[in-house]
Amino acid sequence: MSSPRYLVTKLAAAAVSFAVTLVIGFVLFNLMPADPVRTMTRGRPTSEAELGRLRVQLGLDKPLWERFLDFVNDTLHGRLGYSWQYQQSVASLTMHRLGPTLLLMGTAFAISVALGLWLGVRSGWRAGSLFDRITSATALTLWSVPTFWLGMILLIVFSVGIGPIHGFLPAGGMSDPTLPQTGIEHYADVAKHLVLPALTMVLVVYAQYVTIMRASIIEEIGSPYLLTARAKGLTDAVVRRRHAVPNALLPSVTMIFLHLGGLISGAVAVEAIFSWPGLGELTYEALKIPDLPLLQGTFIVFSASVIIMNLLADLAYRALDPRVRAS
Repeated sequence: MSSPRYLVTKLAAAAVSFAVTLVIGFVLFNLMPADPVRTMTRGRPTSEAELGRLRVQLGLDKPLWERFLDFVNDTLHGRLGYSWQYQQSVASLTMHRLGPTLLLMGTAFAISVALGLWLGVRSGWRAGSLFDRITSATALTLWSVPTFWLGMILLIVFSVGIGPIHGFLPAGGMSDPTLPQTGIEHYADVAKHLVLPALTMVLVVYAQYVTIMRASIIEEIGSPYLLTARAKGLTDAVVRRRHAVPNALLPSVTMIFLHLGGLISGAVAVEAIFSWPGLGELTYEALKIPDLPLLQGTFIVFSASVIIMNLLADLAYRALDPRVRAS
């Protein structure tokens, strides 16, 4: 398939995926059994007439099809609706929370990829060794651990303190409001607050790269081109670095791009546990009412980022693998 035709095909598939996402995002949150109006007025004496006026103000009196068209129109114009809880546009809220999420997820992503690929290459190259058994067992264990559970354990151990370990890391937030919000002291404080949430994400995510890279390296070890490289007198390290790793990287490329798409969405559980002021915590707060415009808006932002990164992964795969170009 020619490159222009391939690109058009993938763009069309991405457009269809986004259209389906719009429908799913609207239906998913509008079928929730909770009554947003009663939740927002909880604890305050409110008459049925006042509840009715509030429903009209929020647009909840409209039929579903009309609310869906408004939702699609707002999305296509980049407005994403208006938050009931924060009384702000969803677009401005997401932009305000985007920075902290990218800081947390970007840091965790970079460490996870570097650590996971490094361990995966060496584990696969020496499959069956003590190093491989320890690395694989640790990775599989951490991969199976629920993220929220691991986050709470790290919070208890390193923030609250347990036994001989005294808590020395912040329990939550992005910075200490009593300290200056500029300069080196502020950046050091943010880095200190970043340790626990980033560590939680790294311990869960890096295991995926270890497992995938290890399996790819093992698959490449018996390939004829590696035997030829060794026959030419190349050292083991050179054979691994120049020949085995570039070919074994292909399956990891897709995983890397998919995780890049997840950078925007962040981790709702991690941000909620550590009160990290990003998009994940914003989504968690929106679920309490539920704030339908905010939930729909963040869902679209999260889904769109994954769709875009999946598209880029397909294009990168075609560039890296001649077999895909020839198909």
